[in-house]
Amino acid sequence: MDNVAACINVLFEIAEAMDAAAYDTLESLLEHAALIDGASGSVLAEGGAAAVAHFRSVVKVHPDGTWRTKHVTTNPIVAVNDDEATIRSMYTVFQQTEALPMQAIIAGRYHDTLRRIDGTWRLVERRYFADLIGDLSDHLTFEL
Repeated sequence: MDNVAACINVLFEIAEAMDAAAYDTLESLLEHAALIDGASGSVLAEGGAAAVAHFRSVVKVHPDGTWRTKHVTTNPIVAVNDDEATIRSMYTVFQQTEALPMQAIIAGRYHDTLRRIDGTWRLVERRYFADLIGDLSDHLTFEL
């Protein structure tokens, strides 16, 4: 697999783990990552354990054990330079719960930096930007 495809797969693996509320997988995938609010520059979490603690504190888990979401990551613009890569992409999060019909609840952008660590591409920084905000009442534990 080439470097661009490998880097994009990291983004998709993270989205898949979030949708499943697969916290062990998220901890591993985000082991080297800093999660940053793109608008304020505030660091939300550094490292996998802190990222999982952050998600557990702000995202609702539903009776089926998931977030009842589908994170769709699109339009990746990838630049690879040796052992570091940047990816700008867009995300749309869909959700359906007992209380809400299936709908887009938020859309925005990720600005990601990946680094090859021990031969594997790993996320080292993700800046989240929320551009369009819908009904997050069944997703987050706080008002955005």
